[in-house]
Amino acid sequence: MSDHIIDFLRARHSTPAMQLGEPAPDSRQLRTLLETAIRVPDHGKLAPWRLIVLQGPDKAIYGERLAQLHARIDPQAPPKKLEKDRQRFNAAPVVIAVIARIEENHPKVPAQEQLLSAGCVAYNLLLGAQSLGFGAQWLTGWSCYHREAAKLLGLADSERTIAYIHIGTPRELIPERERPLPIEVISPWKA
Repeated sequence: MSDHIIDFLRARHSTPAMQLGEPAPDSRQLRTLLETAIRVPDHGKLAPWRLIVLQGPDKAIYGERLAQLHARIDPQAPPKKLEKDRQRFNAAPVVIAVIARIEENHPKVPAQEQLLSAGCVAYNLLLGAQSLGFGAQWLTGWSCYHREAAKLLGLADSERTIAYIHIGTPRELIPERERPLPIEVISPWKA
Protein backbone atom coordinates (compact mmCIF):
# COMPACT_ATOMS: atom_id res chain seq x y z
CA MET A 1 0.00 0.00 0.00
CA SER A 2 1.36 3.39 -0.88
CA ASP A 3 2.30 5.91 1.78
CA HIS A 4 -0.18 8.32 0.16
CA ILE A 5 -3.14 6.10 1.07
CA ILE A 6 -1.86 5.46 4.59
CA ASP A 7 -1.32 9.21 5.09
CA PHE A 8 -4.86 9.87 3.85
CA LEU A 9 -6.36 7.33 6.25
CA ARG A 10 -4.32 8.73 9.15
CA ALA A 11 -5.68 12.20 8.36
CA ARG A 12 -9.33 11.08 8.27
CA HIS A 13 -11.56 13.17 10.50
CA SER A 14 -15.12 14.36 10.74
CA THR A 15 -16.19 17.94 10.21
CA PRO A 16 -19.14 18.90 12.43
CA ALA A 17 -22.27 19.24 10.30
CA MET A 18 -22.90 22.76 11.59
CA GLN A 19 -19.53 23.82 10.14
CA LEU A 20 -20.32 22.54 6.64
CA GLY A 21 -21.53 24.85 3.91
CA GLU A 22 -21.43 25.49 0.19
CA PRO A 23 -20.12 24.53 -2.19
CA ALA A 24 -21.55 21.05 -2.26
CA PRO A 25 -20.26 18.26 -4.45
CA ASP A 26 -21.44 18.92 -7.99
CA SER A 27 -23.57 16.29 -9.74
CA ARG A 28 -20.55 14.48 -11.19
CA GLN A 29 -18.73 14.41 -7.85
CA LEU A 30 -21.85 13.27 -6.04
CA ARG A 31 -22.43 10.45 -8.55
CA THR A 32 -18.79 9.36 -8.17
CA LEU A 33 -19.09 9.50 -4.38
CA LEU A 34 -22.27 7.40 -4.34
CA GLU A 35 -20.97 4.84 -6.83
CA THR A 36 -17.76 4.46 -4.85
CA ALA A 37 -19.52 4.25 -1.48
CA ILE A 38 -21.34 1.05 -2.39
CA ARG A 39 -18.13 -0.87 -3.16
CA VAL A 40 -18.11 -2.58 0.22
CA PRO A 41 -17.83 -6.13 1.59
CA ASP A 42 -21.19 -7.73 0.91
CA HIS A 43 -21.45 -11.41 1.87
CA GLY A 44 -23.97 -13.10 -0.41
CA LYS A 45 -24.19 -10.10 -2.77
CA LEU A 46 -27.34 -8.98 -0.95
CA ALA A 47 -26.74 -5.22 -1.23
CA PRO A 48 -28.31 -4.85 2.23
CA TRP A 49 -28.35 -1.06 1.98
CA ARG A 50 -29.60 1.81 -0.08
CA LEU A 51 -29.06 5.56 -0.06
CA ILE A 52 -31.49 8.47 0.06
CA VAL A 53 -30.06 11.86 -0.95
CA LEU A 54 -31.50 14.97 0.70
CA GLN A 55 -30.70 18.29 -0.97
CA GLY A 56 -32.14 21.76 -1.39
CA PRO A 57 -35.55 22.53 0.11
CA ASP A 58 -36.24 18.83 0.71
CA LYS A 59 -33.88 18.95 3.72
CA ALA A 60 -35.99 21.61 5.43
CA ILE A 61 -39.23 19.81 4.57
CA TYR A 62 -37.90 16.59 6.08
CA GLY A 63 -36.74 18.48 9.20
CA GLU A 64 -40.16 20.10 9.58
CA ARG A 65 -41.89 16.72 9.27
CA LEU A 66 -39.55 15.28 11.92
CA ALA A 67 -40.38 18.19 14.23
CA GLN A 68 -44.12 17.62 13.71
CA LEU A 69 -43.69 13.90 14.40
CA HIS A 70 -41.62 14.62 17.52
CA ALA A 71 -44.30 17.02 18.82
CA ARG A 72 -46.99 14.40 18.20
CA ILE A 73 -45.16 11.52 19.93
CA ASP A 74 -43.93 13.73 22.80
CA PRO A 75 -46.33 16.63 23.42
CA GLN A 76 -44.03 17.77 26.25
CA ALA A 77 -40.99 18.11 23.94
CA PRO A 78 -39.31 21.44 24.61
CA PRO A 79 -39.49 23.96 21.74
CA LYS A 80 -35.67 23.94 21.55
CA LYS A 81 -35.68 20.22 20.69
CA LEU A 82 -38.34 20.70 18.04
CA GLU A 83 -36.36 23.56 16.53
CA LYS A 84 -33.27 21.35 16.52
CA ASP A 85 -35.28 18.78 14.52
CA ARG A 86 -36.33 21.51 12.05
CA GLN A 87 -32.76 22.71 11.55
CA ARG A 88 -30.98 19.34 11.79
CA PHE A 89 -30.42 18.96 8.03
CA ASN A 90 -30.05 22.59 6.94
CA ALA A 91 -26.35 23.32 7.48
CA ALA A 92 -24.65 20.85 5.14
CA PRO A 93 -25.70 21.20 1.51
CA VAL A 94 -26.03 17.42 1.05
CA VAL A 95 -27.26 14.82 3.52
CA ILE A 96 -27.26 11.16 2.59
CA ALA A 97 -29.41 8.79 4.61
CA VAL A 98 -27.80 5.35 4.70
CA ILE A 99 -30.51 2.73 4.92
CA ALA A 100 -29.82 -0.83 6.07
CA ARG A 101 -32.06 -3.42 4.41
CA ILE A 102 -31.81 -6.36 6.78
CA GLU A 103 -33.10 -9.82 5.97
CA GLU A 104 -33.29 -11.05 9.57
CA ASN A 105 -33.58 -14.76 8.85
CA HIS A 106 -31.37 -15.09 5.81
CA PRO A 107 -30.21 -18.74 5.56
CA LYS A 108 -26.54 -17.85 4.98
CA VAL A 109 -25.85 -14.22 5.87
CA PRO A 110 -26.41 -13.21 9.51
CA ALA A 111 -28.20 -9.91 10.13
CA GLN A 112 -25.07 -8.53 11.79
CA GLU A 113 -23.04 -9.00 8.59
CA GLN A 114 -25.70 -7.18 6.61
CA LEU A 115 -25.71 -4.31 9.10
CA LEU A 116 -21.91 -4.09 9.04
CA SER A 117 -21.98 -3.92 5.24
CA ALA A 118 -24.33 -0.93 5.49
CA GLY A 119 -21.96 0.63 8.03
CA CYS A 120 -19.13 0.26 5.53
CA VAL A 121 -21.20 2.23 3.00
CA ALA A 122 -21.55 5.04 5.54
CA TYR A 123 -17.82 5.00 6.23
CA ASN A 124 -16.99 4.98 2.52
CA LEU A 125 -19.10 8.12 2.16
CA LEU A 126 -16.95 9.81 4.80
CA LEU A 127 -13.72 8.70 3.15
CA GLY A 128 -14.95 9.53 -0.34
CA ALA A 129 -16.14 13.00 0.65
CA GLN A 130 -12.78 13.80 2.23
CA SER A 131 -10.89 12.44 -0.78
CA LEU A 132 -12.85 14.86 -2.98
CA GLY A 133 -11.90 17.78 -0.73
CA PHE A 134 -15.16 18.01 1.23
CA GLY A 135 -15.93 17.60 4.88
CA ALA A 136 -18.42 15.11 6.25
CA GLN A 137 -19.95 13.90 9.48
CA TRP A 138 -21.86 10.72 10.36
CA LEU A 139 -24.80 11.56 12.61
CA THR A 140 -27.76 9.59 13.87
CA GLY A 141 -30.35 10.90 16.35
CA TRP A 142 -33.74 9.71 17.51
CA SER A 143 -35.18 9.54 14.00
CA CYS A 144 -32.83 6.68 13.13
CA TYR A 145 -34.50 4.53 15.77
CA HIS A 146 -38.17 5.43 15.45
CA ARG A 147 -40.47 3.48 13.11
CA GLU A 148 -42.72 6.45 12.33
CA ALA A 149 -39.66 8.48 11.33
CA ALA A 150 -38.65 5.61 9.06
CA LYS A 151 -42.02 5.93 7.36
CA LEU A 152 -41.28 9.59 6.58
CA LEU A 153 -38.44 8.32 4.40
CA GLY A 154 -40.64 5.61 2.89
CA LEU A 155 -38.74 2.74 4.51
CA ALA A 156 -40.04 -0.82 4.50
CA ASP A 157 -40.42 -2.73 7.78
CA SER A 158 -37.11 -4.50 7.10
CA GLU A 159 -35.26 -1.20 6.63
CA ARG A 160 -33.75 1.24 9.10
CA THR A 161 -31.73 4.42 8.90
CA ILE A 162 -28.25 3.81 10.30
CA ALA A 163 -26.67 7.14 9.42
CA TYR A 164 -27.17 10.60 8.07
CA ILE A 165 -23.94 11.58 6.32
CA HIS A 166 -23.71 15.38 6.15
CA ILE A 167 -21.42 16.60 3.35
CA GLY A 168 -20.20 20.06 2.36
CA THR A 169 -17.24 22.40 2.43
CA PRO A 170 -15.67 22.99 5.85
CA ARG A 171 -16.01 26.63 6.92
CA GLU A 172 -13.06 26.39 9.28
CA LEU A 173 -10.10 24.17 10.06
CA ILE A 174 -10.93 21.27 12.33
CA PRO A 175 -8.28 20.57 14.98
CA GLU A 176 -7.13 16.99 15.36
CA ARG A 177 -8.83 15.30 18.30
CA GLU A 178 -7.17 12.95 20.72
CA ARG A 179 -7.19 9.36 19.49
CA PRO A 180 -6.61 6.18 21.50
CA LEU A 181 -3.08 4.87 21.60
CA PRO A 182 -2.67 1.58 19.72
CA ILE A 183 -1.47 -0.12 22.91
CA GLU A 184 -4.81 0.79 24.54
CA VAL A 185 -6.96 -0.97 21.93
CA ILE A 186 -4.78 -3.63 20.26
CA SER A 187 -3.67 -6.88 21.84
CA PRO A 188 -2.50 -10.28 20.66
CA TRP A 189 -4.61 -13.33 21.34
CA LYS A 190 -2.86 -15.94 23.44
CA ALA A 191 -3.87 -19.55 23.71
